[in-house]
Amino acid sequence: MPLEVILPKVDMDMATGKIAKWHVKEGDAVTKGMLLFEIETDKASMEIDAASHGIIRGIVAVEGAIVPVGQAVAFIYQEGEAHVPGKAVASSAPAIAAEAAALIPTPQSIMTAAPGGLRATPLAKRLARQLGISLEGVTGSGPRGRIVAADVQLARQTAPAVQPAPAALDTVTQNYAPGSYDLVPLDGMRRTIAQRLTLSKQTVPHFYLTSTCDLGNLAEIRERLNLHAPRDAHKVALWKLSINDFIIKALALALKQVPDANVTWSDNGILRHHTSDVGVAVAVEGGLFTPVVRAAETKSLSQISIEMKDLAGKARKRKLLPSEYQGGTSAISNLGMFGIEQFTAIINPPHATILAVGAAVERFVPVNKQPVLRSQMACTLSCDHRAVDGAVGAQLLAAFRSFIEEPALMLA
Repeated sequence: MPLEVILPKVDMDMATGKIAKWHVKEGDAVTKGMLLFEIETDKASMEIDAASHGIIRGIVAVEGAIVPVGQAVAFIYQEGEAHVPGKAVASSAPAIAAEAAALIPTPQSIMTAAPGGLRATPLAKRLARQLGISLEGVTGSGPRGRIVAADVQLARQTAPAVQPAPAALDTVTQNYAPGSYDLVPLDGMRRTIAQRLTLSKQTVPHFYLTSTCDLGNLAEIRERLNLHAPRDAHKVALWKLSINDFIIKALALALKQVPDANVTWSDNGILRHHTSDVGVAVAVEGGLFTPVVRAAETKSLSQISIEMKDLAGKARKRKLLPSEYQGGTSAISNLGMFGIEQFTAIINPPHATILAVGAAVERFVPVNKQPVLRSQMACTLSCDHRAVDGAVGAQLLAAFRSFIEEPALMLA
């Protein structure tokens, strides 16, 4: 029996994936661990390797196709095995794939008999049942004529199209004259961001706390540390600390100091986390990612700086692994580099808090009754009131401020 090459589930929220690029072609010999193809999800790009040696046959998903999790996209045959040509999944089937994805809890590839003696995978049977398609009229392209999900999708594509009712059309565009705007289609990332943050604002009771931090001591220590950073053979510094690196460390230590704030709400109870896993929002074209610095309270500023630079680079290339962005116990959104002085951020579930960081602004403040010019930064903490009470949120923000204003405490 040939081995199915399925579209794997690389993210807990993943329902479909886009075939971004094939690195092999029909009839190529492959070895175990060899790169077969790349997929794109709404969060990242992933490389998929071969699970065994053999010959690639029956590629049924072309580049650009959006495929449900668990569906076979190709087969690995052993030398001498007979091959039944398959049918490609066209790139014009995203809506069908998305509908099918909701039916797939886990990848399946068991061969079963359909009504009337037809052979079909469980996924193909389930998909046909949900789409109202009779398997008796479907030609199987899998091994020994087995009907696979791709066959059901093709049968759905050739069925007469159902025209949507006029009431289902987008009512927003009706407010604007044709030709007065450009319509930018929504990709998976933008839809996911919209859905998650809308759900957050609708279901998570937010409250906000703001504090202004003095950056005088931090600026001096940062300058000295960068000045004495180790250098390579070409005299190039191995790391350069940013203010954001101090912010990550300060929030991680504050979460450790106030464990009642290092929590996550769940229907089964409140999860109190053992480490401070801090997510950091990274802007990318068309949206953002939030890679996570794990156990940030245990890492030095230079370690955080190096790791964050690597994670941000992967995020911008959409090369983050699920383990690099899933979970986290809190998050940081820093818009200071854009000159934004203060803002509030929407909590990204399952986090219970998120810290919105503004720009460093020079202001005159009273010191011994005399005006002194100081660099200050406004920080606003958004809290999920189900898991974090007002007093606990205030303690967390106060602890964060103490580390920012006395950064030597981070080096202890």
